[in-house]
Formats: sequence, C-alpha cells, structure tokens
Amino acid sequence: MLGRLTSSHFVGRVGELAELELASREAGSGRPVLVLLGGDSGVGKTRLVAEFEDRLQDATVLRGEGVEQGGADLPYAPLLGALRPLVREHHPALDGLSAGGRAQLATLLPGLGTEGAGSDEPAVGDSGQVRLFEALLELLDALSSEQPLVLILEDMHWADRSTRTFAAFLARTLRSERVMLLLTYRTDELHRRHALRPLLAELERLGRARRIELAPFDRPELTEALSDILGERPTNQLVMRLYTRAEGNPLYTEELLAAGLDGRGAAPQSLRDAFLLRIERLSSDAQRAARIVAVGRRLDYDCIAKLTGFEPERLNDSLREALAEQVLVTGDDDRFGFRHALLREALYDDLLPGERSELHHALALALERTTAPDDETEVALATSIATNFAAAGDQPAALRATVRAARAARCVHAYGEAADLAERALELWPRVPDAAELTGLDEVGLLAQAARSHAIGGDRARAEALIGRALGLLDPETDVVRYARLLGRRARLQWHLNRGGEALDLAREALAMLPPGEALRERASLLSWLARTRYLRGHFREAVTEGDEALEAALQAEDPTTEAEALNTLGMARMAGGAVDEGVSCLRRAIELACANEVFDDAAYAYSNLADMLLLSGRTDDALPTLHEGLEVIPTRVRRGRDWLELTLSEIALESGKWEIARAHLGPPPSQQLGVVLIFSQTRRADLALGEGRHEDVAAALEMIEPLVKVSSEPQWHGAYGSILGELLRREGDLDGARLAVANALDELEVCTDDVMRIAKVTAVGMAVEADRALRARDLREEADARQALSRARIHLQRLRAAAEEGGPVERAWLAVGSAELARGRGRNDPKLWGKAACAWDELHRPYQAACARWREAEALIEAGDRVAAAVAAGAALEFTERVGAGWLDGELVALAGRGRLDVPAGEDGAPSPVGAVSEDPFGLTERERQVLALVAEGATNRQIGAALYMAEKTASVHVSRILAKLGVQSRTQAAAVAHRQHLA
Repeated sequence: MLGRLTSSHFVGRVGELAELELASREAGSGRPVLVLLGGDSGVGKTRLVAEFEDRLQDATVLRGEGVEQGGADLPYAPLLGALRPLVREHHPALDGLSAGGRAQLATLLPGLGTEGAGSDEPAVGDSGQVRLFEALLELLDALSSEQPLVLILEDMHWADRSTRTFAAFLARTLRSERVMLLLTYRTDELHRRHALRPLLAELERLGRARRIELAPFDRPELTEALSDILGERPTNQLVMRLYTRAEGNPLYTEELLAAGLDGRGAAPQSLRDAFLLRIERLSSDAQRAARIVAVGRRLDYDCIAKLTGFEPERLNDSLREALAEQVLVTGDDDRFGFRHALLREALYDDLLPGERSELHHALALALERTTAPDDETEVALATSIATNFAAAGDQPAALRATVRAARAARCVHAYGEAADLAERALELWPRVPDAAELTGLDEVGLLAQAARSHAIGGDRARAEALIGRALGLLDPETDVVRYARLLGRRARLQWHLNRGGEALDLAREALAMLPPGEALRERASLLSWLARTRYLRGHFREAVTEGDEALEAALQAEDPTTEAEALNTLGMARMAGGAVDEGVSCLRRAIELACANEVFDDAAYAYSNLADMLLLSGRTDDALPTLHEGLEVIPTRVRRGRDWLELTLSEIALESGKWEIARAHLGPPPSQQLGVVLIFSQTRRADLALGEGRHEDVAAALEMIEPLVKVSSEPQWHGAYGSILGELLRREGDLDGARLAVANALDELEVCTDDVMRIAKVTAVGMAVEADRALRARDLREEADARQALSRARIHLQRLRAAAEEGGPVERAWLAVGSAELARGRGRNDPKLWGKAACAWDELHRPYQAACARWREAEALIEAGDRVAAAVAAGAALEFTERVGAGWLDGELVALAGRGRLDVPAGEDGAPSPVGAVSEDPFGLTERERQVLALVAEGATNRQIGAALYMAEKTASVHVSRILAKLGVQSRTQAAAVAHRQHLA
C-alpha cells in the first residue's frame, strides 16, 4: 500500500494560482472580485483552492461546500458551512451587527442565541429573503472592514436555489467592500439544463467577474506529481500508461495507483472499478461503515455507531482502517465523509436496491431522534430526514417529514427549496391515507404554502395555478374569509403577471365577500393594495378614498405593516391631488412606522416617494434634503432601498441643476440591476445623457429597458420613456418617430387621467415636435402638413391647460412652454412667451428647463431684430450650460450666437463666446450669396443657379458650400428653412 496518494507539494497551476492571488489583492484594495473556478471532476480544484488559502496573508477566509442531497436541496448548505466557524468561535463581528441583522442571521444560525425574524406565514411579496441577504451582506461588510475577506463556496453544481440566489445578489450588490467571492463547480456536471448554467451566464456579464477553467496535468506536471507520490522518478513507460488511462486527471491517476493499477490491464469503466477496488480492499466492518457514510454523506461518530450496531472498539478499528486507506476523512466538525465525492458516488451506486432502502430508512429514524445542535439549523435536519424517508420508499413518513422541511425552509427564507419540498409533498398527498391528520394541515393549506413559496421565489405563474387549485377545493359559502384571502393573493399574482384588469376584478370580488364591520387583516390588506394599484394607474382621487378606508381598516385590525402601506399611498395620492402638506404628513408617518418596525426597505421607498412628490409639486428645494436624510437613516446593508434613494437623488439633482451630484448617484452598472430598478436606473442615465448631448448613450439605455416598459402597468415609466425618446428623435430630425413616441406614451397615460404631472411633460415634448413639423412644412411649402401639425399642437395645448388646472406650478410652467411652442410653430416666435416660461422655471428652481426656454427666447429675439436682448438671454443660458456640462444645449446656444453675431459674456475658460458687430444680416452673407440662397430656397439645382446668375456650375457649388457653412446647417433643405424663417429669401 502506498504511504500516501497525493503529492506533498503543489504541482503546476502557476497561472491559475497567480490569477487567484491577483484577484485577492484587488479585493483588498476595495474592488470586490468574483472568480468562477471550473474544471472536471478530480482535476484539482479543491487542491488549488487549498493552496491559495494557505498563501493568503492578513485575510479572513470563509469556506463552505455544496452538498449532493440526492433529492431535495439542502438550503444554504455552502453558506452554513462557511458561517458556522464564526458562531463557534464567537467572532467579534457578530457582536457588532445591528439588532435586525443579528435576528435575521439567527434564522440560519440559531447558535447566535437570538430569535429569528423569519415567519412561518410569510406574505406574498415578503422581502424576508432580501432582508436575510442584507444581514449577510452586513456581516461580510463588517468582516472585510477588519481585513480582506475571501468567501469560498465550493461545489456550486450541488448548490441549492437559495445559495445560487444569494451568490447573484452578492455579486450584483458589492460596491467597495474588500470581498473576494470564489465559486467552484464541476464543468462535466453541467448538462444543458443544469440550474447553475443561467447563474454562470449572468455572473460572467459582470465587469468584476473572471472565469478560470482548470485543465488536466500535462506530462511534465504528471511526472512531477508521480515522483513525489512514489518517492522516486517514475519510468517513462509508467508515466505514459497513467497519462493515457487517466488523461492527466490527478484524482484518477491517484486512484489507479491506490487500486494497484499502474496503467496495465483493461481500463476500468469510467474508473468506477478503480474506486470500488479501493473499497473491496477494506475489511467487511470497514466496508459496512463506508456504505453507511455513502448513504448519509457526512455523519458523526454516534450516528455511525447506531447504524452499524458495532461496539466502540470494533467501530474504532473499522473507521481507523477506512481513514488509513484514505477512503474516509474527518472534517473540522468531526464528521466522517469520503475523501472525494466521486468515491462516495461509486460506492452508493454499487449498493443493492434493498440494502440502499434499508440504510436510508434506518438513517431517517436515527436522524428523527436527533436534536439539532446550536450551530446547525432545523432545516438541514428536516430536509435530510425527508430525503431519506423518500429514498426508503416510506411515503407516509416522507410526507410528514417533507411538510416539516418545507416549513423549516420558509422560516430561513429559502423559498425556492420550500416550494420544491411543498411540490414533493403534493405529489405524495393522494398516495397517503389520512394525510391531513398526519401533517396537521389540509390540502388547501399545503397548496397555499406551495403557492406562497413559489411567489416569493419568483415563479408567480406556478403560484397562481396552485392558488386556483386551492380555490377549487373550497366552498365560498362556508369558508368565506379563507376563500377571500386566497382570492386576494391570486389577484396580487395576476397583477404581477401583467393581468391588471383581471387582478382588480378579483380583488374587488374578494373584498365584497368579507363582512364590512369586522376588523380583519384580510380586509385591510385588500383595501390597501387596491388603493396602491389605483395610485400606480394614476387614479389619484380613488386612491385617496380607498386609502382612507384602508387606513381605518388597518387601525381597527391593529396591523402596523398595512397601516404604513396605506399611509404611503395616501401621502403620494394627496400630494398628487394638490394637498401637499397633508400628503407630507402621511408619508412622514409611514416612514416613522417602517423605521420603528425595522422594515427599512419600506422606509427607503417612503423617503423616495416623498422626495419625488415634493419635486413634482414644485418644492424642489425640499426634495434633496429629504433624500439626504433618508440615506442617513437607512442602514448601508439595505442595498435595494438605498439604491432607489440614490437614483431618486440623481433625478432630483439633475432637475435642480446639480449635475455633478446627479452623475455621482447614478448607482451600479446595469448588469447589477433587475426589473423596475433597471428601468429607473436607465431612465436616469438616459436623461443625463440627453442633457449632455450623448445621444448614442441615450438610445442604448432606452433600448435596454424598452421591453420592460412595454409590459409595465405603471404610468411613471411610460411617461419617462416616452418623453426622453420623443425628445431624442426630435433632435435627430426624425419628427415622424418623435410624434409616434409621444402618441404611444400619451395612449398609456391617458388611461390615467389624474396623472397630470407626467402627462404635462410628455405633452410639452409633443408641442416641440409639432412646432418643428409646422416650421419644416412651411419652409418646404407643404401647407397641408403645416396645418395638421398646428392642429395637433392645439390639441396638445388643450391637454396642457387641463393639466395646469388640475395640477400645480410645475404643470403651469409646462403650459407656459407649450404656449410659446405653439407661437413658434405658427411662425410668430414670441420672446415674451419664452421669457415667461423661463421665469416660471426659475421660480421652481429648475435651471436646466429655464436655460432651454432662454435659448428659445434668444432665438425669438434675433428673429425680432433685438440682438442686444438676445445676447443677454443667450448669455444667461450659456452660463448654466458651461457650468454643468449640458453639452447639447451649449452647442445650440453657441451656434445661435455665431449665426446671430451676438455679444455674449466670456465662458468659464476665459475664451470669448462668438461675438461680432450687429448687422442687418445675422450670417454675414454677401449680396451674391443672398441671391444664391434665394434660388436654393426655391429648390434650384447648381446648374439652374449658374444659368440664372450667369456663373459656372462649379462656381455655384462653391457659393452653396459657403452658404451652408455660414448658416451652420448640413443640407440645402435646412438652408432653405433658415432662409424662410430669417426672411433672407
């Protein structure tokens, strides 16, 4: 027998090890890194990770492994393995956690000694898992503040759904923490539909991710490893035989040596025979112990003793033998497991069916008599019991244990695993007599539990189908409250599935079933949800009415969560309806309740809603301090809520003229965002890029979110998307596309007739589009098109007047812009109207909109011949655009000043803006060039111009080129339009 099977020194892998060390140094400098380490079974991933860990200095290492459970996944198995040592060692970082964070972690780690925040009855849409993840993030942040942290999760091909979800959350959420996340997995296990494949694809798109594929040994590396194992240099023939048989795989090579196969004879089938030869060399007692561990995967001494029935001395001898032969190994938790998973798999597959079932049943019974120690969680034990009873074929026991495991999984917010377990229980239900008595719940209750877990886990379609099955088993006449509760849940699911009409009808049906006088949480929750949907659809008056009713019901039912939700909705709806101070009070109370109950996500959204409504109500100066207050109150671990606050801050800073602040708070890159957060983030990026003149970036951002906006039922996204797209296309000269973008947005918004704030902004863009269309049509003498554009503009103006009557100062400012645009479209550009619009925006402290109005004011003043006043207006706008970097508007102003020969103040860099003497011709055209321009305006070709003015065709071409340059236009059509507007032709 060989003294050892593994090389005592590290062989090869120089490049891979260097890349891991580089990643750890980057993480240590405050740039979080994600490493995906893949390779075939036995290729040496674990050895590489161990060598990397040994070389780490001044770093904290947490390491856990996925567990192949053979059925239901073990929730958070790799994370539990990584975190248990912290609890056993009473790490100081645990003491520094917030009360809420510690309580959340206690759901996973009862050894913390704090009651968990998990609920046995989580509501649909509950953010329990997010809160748990935020608590884990808080812990990792605390650990990495002391020294760099390396979190290693091995065997991710066996990882449960919740661990995969956490890995995605962590990878998207890390900002500047000194954290390196290292995930390992078997590439040969990843079949086409393997659950890990989508996660790897998602993670690889992140800028901080790097992927390492570990290759087998080449011949020199294999020779070096064999020399160390054998104690002498192997012969070339031995190296060749082993390299041919094992193909450079280190584990396979070691197993061939251990089994006495040095490459001679028939090759073992997939090396399974080589693994089994190792087992067959053991005594019968050692083989018995190994088979039990093969079934249990990792077992402690007492459990092995119970299952073998051996006396202590006999058991000790058998375990020592298995350890000496390097079949079994012991871990840090003193449990016995196999040296390599492939060895366990080979032995398990070799068990006879009856033998396997007997061992699974015995193990399940033994585990049922076990109490989980402090550093274990009940979910791990419950899941193992359920899996072993199922493998043994004991269906009644499997049903009972599976229902218990599903409940335990929900308590630790492992909703994906809870859903899978509940589905297994539903399959067993019809096969087990007296299933309700055995499990303590009826089939409706089990269906409802499965639906809740699916909904929170993200599969709302499956959840809605299960609720439908549950409703079919109930009698609405005899079980009114329960039936109504399930109807309400189904309505919420349908809303998220973009079936808004069905959802609202179903919710009203559920509400009508409930007795109106009773203090029921179901009634309060339904009313609150209906009020929120009213608001989201822009029906603000109904939202106030139903919100008041929901608030009263929540107070009667003593339900603070629903009370805060109703207050949040009421606050926004009242502010939208003009009762600003009342709305502020409601939102402030919602924030107070959410913070008191440590529901910081809800508090963050309430802060954002308050700031957003203050902006829309014209109280711009109050909005920014509100957001700064929110960022001080909301803990840093609440990343989702803080991201929303940051994006809202960026929006309001842009409107307030503080563009540097807007740029600084745009948040993480799009690859780390999903859903409405992605929509919000990209509209913010597009809005800023639009102001800066980066039109390609605007188009890219809008393209990214277009599918999400299209299926959204919330007017705010249609309004933002439509106004940005319409303005972008207008600037690029695609007036047909701009008109369509505005029309599509208004089609969505007109359903929500109360949402005058967003209607006004989109309509103002539409006014600019129609003014441009009317001017162009008139320049091209297309009178029918000009009349149509003006007709559309008048309709837009009526819409703006209605919005101003319903709204506040912001809507009145947009009305002022619309009135000026209509005059521009009629060919009677009025500087007084534009000046009035600029003053309206000044009063609201919206300098960008004021600068846009002053640009148009300067243009109108040039047309009126007052270039001195035009220079004042243009100079005021230029001062703002140069200060904040509003590139597009700055370019328009500079071009206007150049064409108009305006005397404007010097820019910030000291260089004078375009200046020149005031003259009757703002473009400096010669008399001959004015004659050429007159013919261009009539559509004459260069040959026709030459014939009319007695010059060569080439000379006419030169004149046209000079005219285009002086006018600052790109085409003859644009030159003709300018000539008509400036009365040059």
